[in-house]
Amino acid sequence: MKRFITLIVLTALLVVSCKNSGNNKALLPNVSGKAGEVLVVLDKADWEGNLGNEIRASLGAFTPYLPQNEPLFTMVNIVPSGFSTMFKVHRNIIYFNIDPQIQKAGILYKDNVWAYPQCVMQISAANSDSATTIFKKNSAMIINNLEQAERDRIIANTMKYEEKTLAPQVAALVGGELHFPDGYKLKKKTTDFIWIADEKQYTNQGVFVYKYPASAGDNFTEQNIIAKRNEVLKANVPGMFDNTYMTTSTYVTPSITFLKYKGVQFAEARGFWEVYNDYMGGPFVSHSFYSRDGKDIIVLEAFVYAPKFDKRQYLRQVEALLYSFQWVDNTKKE
Repeated sequence: MKRFITLIVLTALLVVSCKNSGNNKALLPNVSGKAGEVLVVLDKADWEGNLGNEIRASLGAFTPYLPQNEPLFTMVNIVPSGFSTMFKVHRNIIYFNIDPQIQKAGILYKDNVWAYPQCVMQISAANSDSATTIFKKNSAMIINNLEQAERDRIIANTMKYEEKTLAPQVAALVGGELHFPDGYKLKKKTTDFIWIADEKQYTNQGVFVYKYPASAGDNFTEQNIIAKRNEVLKANVPGMFDNTYMTTSTYVTPSITFLKYKGVQFAEARGFWEVYNDYMGGPFVSHSFYSRDGKDIIVLEAFVYAPKFDKRQYLRQVEALLYSFQWVDNTKKE
Protein backbone atom coordinates (compact mmCIF):
# COMPACT_ATOMS: atom_id res chain seq x y z
CA MET A 1 0.00 0.00 0.00
CA LYS A 2 1.03 3.60 -0.54
CA ARG A 3 1.00 5.11 2.92
CA PHE A 4 0.09 3.96 6.37
CA ILE A 5 -1.02 5.77 9.49
CA THR A 6 -0.17 3.82 12.61
CA LEU A 7 -2.94 3.37 15.13
CA ILE A 8 -1.03 3.15 18.37
CA VAL A 9 -2.37 1.38 21.39
CA LEU A 10 -2.15 3.66 24.42
CA THR A 11 -0.14 1.25 26.50
CA ALA A 12 2.59 1.29 23.86
CA LEU A 13 2.88 5.03 24.37
CA LEU A 14 3.34 4.91 28.11
CA VAL A 15 5.99 7.47 28.96
CA VAL A 16 5.59 7.66 32.72
CA SER A 17 4.14 4.74 34.63
CA CYS A 18 2.68 4.92 38.10
CA LYS A 19 2.44 2.65 41.11
CA ASN A 20 -1.23 1.89 40.42
CA SER A 21 -0.74 0.59 36.86
CA GLY A 22 0.48 -2.74 35.56
CA ASN A 23 0.12 -5.65 37.94
CA ASN A 24 -1.88 -3.60 40.45
CA LYS A 25 -4.78 -2.91 38.09
CA ALA A 26 -6.93 -5.41 40.01
CA LEU A 27 -6.73 -3.08 43.01
CA LEU A 28 -8.04 -0.10 41.09
CA PRO A 29 -11.73 0.87 40.95
CA ASN A 30 -13.60 0.66 37.69
CA VAL A 31 -13.69 3.79 35.60
CA SER A 32 -16.68 6.11 35.64
CA GLY A 33 -18.17 8.34 32.96
CA LYS A 34 -20.14 7.72 29.81
CA ALA A 35 -18.70 6.14 26.68
CA GLY A 36 -17.09 8.78 24.47
CA GLU A 37 -16.80 11.27 27.33
CA VAL A 38 -13.56 13.14 28.10
CA LEU A 39 -12.82 15.01 31.32
CA VAL A 40 -10.71 18.12 30.62
CA VAL A 41 -8.99 19.46 33.75
CA LEU A 42 -8.34 23.12 32.99
CA ASP A 43 -9.10 26.44 34.67
CA LYS A 44 -12.13 28.38 33.46
CA ALA A 45 -10.19 31.28 31.92
CA ASP A 46 -8.23 28.94 29.64
CA TRP A 47 -11.30 26.79 28.93
CA GLU A 48 -13.15 29.87 27.72
CA GLY A 49 -10.10 31.24 25.86
CA ASN A 50 -7.92 30.16 22.93
CA LEU A 51 -6.84 26.87 24.53
CA GLY A 52 -10.42 25.81 25.16
CA ASN A 53 -11.38 26.80 21.64
CA GLU A 54 -8.60 24.60 20.26
CA ILE A 55 -9.69 21.66 22.41
CA ARG A 56 -13.32 21.97 21.34
CA ALA A 57 -12.35 22.36 17.68
CA SER A 58 -10.37 19.12 17.83
CA LEU A 59 -12.24 16.80 20.18
CA GLY A 60 -15.60 18.33 19.35
CA ALA A 61 -15.19 18.12 15.58
CA PHE A 62 -18.05 16.34 13.85
CA THR A 63 -17.64 12.59 13.60
CA PRO A 64 -17.14 11.83 9.90
CA TYR A 65 -19.77 9.94 7.91
CA LEU A 66 -22.68 10.22 10.30
CA PRO A 67 -26.02 11.54 9.02
CA GLN A 68 -26.38 13.88 12.01
CA ASN A 69 -23.74 16.24 13.38
CA GLU A 70 -22.27 14.46 16.39
CA PRO A 71 -18.95 15.40 18.06
CA LEU A 72 -16.08 12.94 18.21
CA PHE A 73 -16.17 13.17 22.01
CA THR A 74 -18.36 14.73 24.66
CA MET A 75 -16.25 17.05 26.86
CA VAL A 76 -16.69 17.93 30.51
CA ASN A 77 -14.56 20.71 32.03
CA ILE A 78 -13.35 20.55 35.63
CA VAL A 79 -11.08 23.18 37.19
CA PRO A 80 -7.89 21.80 38.84
CA SER A 81 -9.07 22.79 42.33
CA GLY A 82 -12.21 20.71 41.80
CA PHE A 83 -10.38 17.65 40.50
CA SER A 84 -11.32 15.47 43.45
CA THR A 85 -11.24 11.71 43.98
CA MET A 86 -14.70 11.44 42.47
CA PHE A 87 -13.43 12.79 39.13
CA LYS A 88 -10.08 11.00 39.17
CA VAL A 89 -11.74 7.70 38.31
CA HIS A 90 -13.10 9.03 35.01
CA ARG A 91 -12.46 6.88 31.95
CA ASN A 92 -10.68 9.56 29.84
CA ILE A 93 -8.77 12.47 31.38
CA ILE A 94 -6.76 15.28 29.81
CA TYR A 95 -5.01 17.18 32.61
CA PHE A 96 -3.41 20.57 31.93
CA ASN A 97 -0.58 21.53 34.26
CA ILE A 98 0.10 25.17 33.44
CA ASP A 99 2.73 26.78 35.68
CA PRO A 100 5.37 29.48 34.95
CA GLN A 101 7.94 27.37 36.80
CA ILE A 102 7.65 24.47 34.36
CA GLN A 103 10.90 24.24 32.39
CA LYS A 104 10.21 21.16 30.26
CA ALA A 105 6.92 21.44 28.41
CA GLY A 106 5.35 18.40 26.80
CA ILE A 107 2.70 15.70 26.93
CA LEU A 108 2.74 12.48 28.93
CA TYR A 109 0.57 9.47 28.12
CA LYS A 110 -0.44 7.28 31.06
CA ASP A 111 -2.85 4.44 31.67
CA ASN A 112 -4.67 3.17 34.76
CA VAL A 113 -3.51 5.94 37.07
CA TRP A 114 -6.53 6.16 39.38
CA ALA A 115 -8.91 3.61 37.84
CA TYR A 116 -9.09 0.78 35.30
CA PRO A 117 -9.20 0.80 32.31
CA GLN A 118 -8.25 4.46 32.21
CA CYS A 119 -6.71 6.77 29.61
CA VAL A 120 -4.86 9.79 31.05
CA MET A 121 -2.91 12.47 29.22
CA GLN A 122 -1.07 15.26 31.00
CA ILE A 123 0.01 18.40 29.18
CA SER A 124 2.57 20.53 31.03
CA ALA A 125 3.47 24.04 29.92
CA ALA A 126 4.68 27.33 31.34
CA ASN A 127 1.76 29.29 29.89
CA SER A 128 -1.49 28.93 27.97
CA ASP A 129 0.03 29.70 24.57
CA SER A 130 2.60 26.92 24.99
CA ALA A 131 -0.13 24.50 26.13
CA THR A 132 -2.21 25.39 23.08
CA THR A 133 0.75 24.70 20.78
CA ILE A 134 1.42 21.33 22.41
CA PHE A 135 -2.22 20.29 22.20
CA LYS A 136 -2.55 21.36 18.57
CA LYS A 137 0.68 19.59 17.57
CA ASN A 138 -0.41 16.36 19.26
CA SER A 139 -4.15 16.50 18.60
CA ALA A 140 -4.14 13.61 16.13
CA MET A 141 -2.30 11.39 18.59
CA ILE A 142 -4.61 12.46 21.43
CA ILE A 143 -7.66 11.52 19.37
CA ASN A 144 -6.08 8.17 18.41
CA ASN A 145 -5.41 7.40 22.07
CA LEU A 146 -8.95 8.22 23.08
CA GLU A 147 -10.44 6.22 20.21
CA GLN A 148 -8.25 3.20 20.97
CA ALA A 149 -9.05 3.40 24.69
CA GLU A 150 -12.76 3.30 23.86
CA ARG A 151 -12.24 0.38 21.47
CA ASP A 152 -10.19 -1.55 24.01
CA ARG A 153 -12.95 -1.23 26.60
CA ILE A 154 -15.53 -2.50 24.13
CA ILE A 155 -13.31 -5.44 23.13
CA ALA A 156 -12.60 -6.30 26.78
CA ASN A 157 -16.32 -6.32 27.53
CA THR A 158 -16.93 -8.40 24.42
CA MET A 159 -14.44 -11.03 25.52
CA LYS A 160 -16.04 -11.11 28.97
CA TYR A 161 -19.52 -11.70 27.56
CA GLU A 162 -18.66 -13.34 24.25
CA GLU A 163 -21.07 -15.27 22.08
CA LYS A 164 -18.52 -18.02 21.53
CA THR A 165 -20.28 -19.77 18.65
CA LEU A 166 -19.50 -16.95 16.19
CA ALA A 167 -15.69 -16.67 16.14
CA PRO A 168 -15.24 -20.21 14.73
CA GLN A 169 -17.71 -19.41 11.93
CA VAL A 170 -15.58 -16.44 10.85
CA ALA A 171 -12.36 -18.42 11.24
CA ALA A 172 -13.65 -21.13 8.94
CA LEU A 173 -14.19 -18.55 6.22
CA VAL A 174 -11.13 -16.28 6.42
CA GLY A 175 -8.64 -18.02 8.70
CA GLY A 176 -9.04 -15.52 11.51
CA GLU A 177 -11.49 -14.88 14.31
CA LEU A 178 -13.73 -11.94 15.11
CA HIS A 179 -15.24 -11.75 18.56
CA PHE A 180 -18.83 -10.74 19.28
CA PRO A 181 -20.67 -10.03 22.53
CA ASP A 182 -23.86 -11.74 23.60
CA GLY A 183 -26.80 -10.61 21.47
CA TYR A 184 -25.12 -11.03 18.09
CA LYS A 185 -26.41 -13.86 15.93
CA LEU A 186 -25.46 -15.49 12.65
CA LYS A 187 -27.89 -14.35 9.94
CA LYS A 188 -26.28 -15.75 6.82
CA LYS A 189 -23.25 -17.80 5.79
CA THR A 190 -22.11 -18.85 2.32
CA THR A 191 -18.80 -20.07 0.94
CA ASP A 192 -17.43 -16.51 0.83
CA PHE A 193 -19.76 -14.34 2.93
CA ILE A 194 -20.93 -14.10 6.54
CA TRP A 195 -23.50 -11.74 8.05
CA ILE A 196 -23.66 -11.40 11.85
CA ALA A 197 -25.93 -8.87 13.57
CA ASP A 198 -27.44 -7.65 16.80
CA GLU A 199 -30.95 -6.67 15.81
CA LYS A 200 -33.22 -4.92 18.26
CA GLN A 201 -36.58 -3.20 17.82
CA TYR A 202 -35.16 0.17 16.77
CA THR A 203 -31.48 -0.54 16.07
CA ASN A 204 -29.39 -2.88 13.97
CA GLN A 205 -25.64 -3.28 14.43
CA GLY A 206 -24.22 -5.63 11.84
CA VAL A 207 -20.95 -7.07 10.60
CA PHE A 208 -20.20 -8.50 7.17
CA VAL A 209 -17.17 -10.72 6.59
CA TYR A 210 -16.34 -11.64 3.04
CA LYS A 211 -13.47 -12.48 0.73
CA TYR A 212 -12.75 -12.38 -2.96
CA PRO A 213 -9.72 -13.19 -5.15
CA ALA A 214 -7.00 -10.57 -5.22
CA SER A 215 -6.17 -9.10 -8.60
CA ALA A 216 -2.76 -8.36 -10.06
CA GLY A 217 -3.36 -4.60 -9.85
CA ASP A 218 -4.08 -2.23 -6.97
CA ASN A 219 -6.81 -3.90 -4.95
CA PHE A 220 -7.23 -1.03 -2.52
CA THR A 221 -8.40 1.89 -4.61
CA GLU A 222 -11.71 3.49 -3.70
CA GLN A 223 -13.16 2.36 -7.03
CA ASN A 224 -12.18 -1.30 -6.55
CA ILE A 225 -13.22 -1.53 -2.90
CA ILE A 226 -16.62 0.06 -3.43
CA ALA A 227 -17.31 -1.81 -6.69
CA LYS A 228 -16.62 -5.14 -5.02
CA ARG A 229 -18.64 -4.09 -1.95
CA ASN A 230 -21.65 -3.30 -4.11
CA GLU A 231 -21.33 -6.58 -5.97
CA VAL A 232 -21.12 -8.66 -2.79
CA LEU A 233 -23.94 -6.86 -0.96
CA LYS A 234 -26.30 -6.94 -3.94
CA ALA A 235 -25.91 -10.70 -4.02
CA ASN A 236 -26.20 -11.27 -0.26
CA VAL A 237 -28.12 -8.49 1.51
CA PRO A 238 -31.66 -8.10 0.13
CA GLY A 239 -34.05 -5.40 1.24
CA MET A 240 -37.60 -5.88 2.47
CA PHE A 241 -39.17 -5.69 -0.99
CA ASP A 242 -38.53 -7.07 -4.47
CA ASN A 243 -35.60 -5.47 -6.33
CA THR A 244 -34.20 -3.89 -3.16
CA TYR A 245 -30.74 -4.56 -1.75
CA MET A 246 -27.96 -2.87 0.20
CA THR A 247 -25.49 -0.77 -1.75
CA THR A 248 -23.17 2.21 -1.28
CA SER A 249 -24.73 5.66 -1.30
CA THR A 250 -23.40 7.97 -4.01
CA TYR A 251 -24.57 11.19 -2.34
CA VAL A 252 -21.32 11.41 -0.36
CA THR A 253 -18.08 9.99 -1.74
CA PRO A 254 -16.62 7.29 0.55
CA SER A 255 -13.15 7.85 1.98
CA ILE A 256 -10.25 5.43 1.90
CA THR A 257 -7.52 5.69 4.53
CA PHE A 258 -4.51 3.39 4.70
CA LEU A 259 -3.86 2.24 8.26
CA LYS A 260 -1.57 -0.05 10.15
CA TYR A 261 -2.73 -1.70 13.36
CA LYS A 262 -0.51 -4.09 15.27
CA GLY A 263 1.56 -4.75 12.17
CA VAL A 264 -1.21 -5.43 9.65
CA GLN A 265 -1.77 -2.95 6.85
CA PHE A 266 -5.33 -2.43 5.71
CA ALA A 267 -7.51 0.00 3.82
CA GLU A 268 -10.26 1.57 5.89
CA ALA A 269 -13.33 2.64 3.92
CA ARG A 270 -15.96 4.93 5.43
CA GLY A 271 -19.19 5.97 3.86
CA PHE A 272 -22.96 5.58 3.83
CA TRP A 273 -24.94 2.53 2.86
CA GLU A 274 -28.46 2.64 1.50
CA VAL A 275 -31.07 0.22 0.25
CA TYR A 276 -31.63 0.47 -3.49
CA ASN A 277 -35.26 1.37 -4.26
CA ASP A 278 -36.00 1.98 -0.58
CA TYR A 279 -35.34 4.62 2.09
CA MET A 280 -33.17 2.80 4.59
CA GLY A 281 -29.57 3.85 5.17
CA GLY A 282 -26.78 4.59 7.64
CA PRO A 283 -23.01 4.67 8.16
CA PHE A 284 -20.51 1.89 7.53
CA VAL A 285 -16.78 1.31 7.99
CA SER A 286 -14.73 -1.55 6.56
CA HIS A 287 -11.21 -2.97 6.76
CA SER A 288 -9.77 -4.59 3.63
CA PHE A 289 -6.50 -6.53 3.74
CA TYR A 290 -4.73 -9.50 2.19
CA SER A 291 -5.26 -13.04 3.37
CA ARG A 292 -2.20 -14.71 4.79
CA ASP A 293 -1.31 -16.36 1.50
CA GLY A 294 -1.97 -13.16 -0.46
CA LYS A 295 -4.45 -14.83 -2.77
CA ASP A 296 -7.60 -13.21 -1.40
CA ILE A 297 -8.81 -9.87 -0.12
CA ILE A 298 -10.52 -10.16 3.26
CA VAL A 299 -13.11 -7.53 4.19
CA LEU A 300 -14.46 -6.90 7.68
CA GLU A 301 -17.31 -4.41 7.63
CA ALA A 302 -19.41 -2.81 10.36
CA PHE A 303 -22.68 -0.97 9.77
CA VAL A 304 -25.42 0.66 11.80
CA TYR A 305 -29.13 1.29 11.29
CA ALA A 306 -30.61 3.43 14.05
CA PRO A 307 -33.04 5.94 12.50
CA LYS A 308 -34.42 7.13 15.85
CA PHE A 309 -31.07 7.72 17.60
CA ASP A 310 -27.68 9.38 17.39
CA LYS A 311 -25.26 6.91 15.86
CA ARG A 312 -21.77 7.78 17.16
CA GLN A 313 -21.72 5.23 19.93
CA TYR A 314 -23.58 2.54 17.98
CA LEU A 315 -20.98 2.77 15.20
CA ARG A 316 -18.06 2.94 17.64
CA GLN A 317 -19.32 -0.22 19.37
CA VAL A 318 -19.61 -2.32 16.24
CA GLU A 319 -16.48 -0.82 14.61
CA ALA A 320 -14.44 -1.83 17.67
CA LEU A 321 -15.33 -5.47 16.96
CA LEU A 322 -13.32 -5.26 13.73
CA TYR A 323 -10.22 -4.57 15.84
CA SER A 324 -10.73 -7.84 17.73
CA PHE A 325 -9.63 -9.79 14.65
CA GLN A 326 -6.92 -12.38 15.22
CA TRP A 327 -5.58 -15.21 13.13
CA VAL A 328 -6.62 -18.66 14.28
CA ASP A 329 -3.16 -19.51 15.60
CA ASN A 330 -3.64 -16.58 18.02
CA THR A 331 -1.15 -14.39 16.18
CA LYS A 332 -3.05 -11.11 16.28
CA LYS A 333 -2.65 -8.21 13.87
CA GLU A 334 0.98 -7.61 14.80
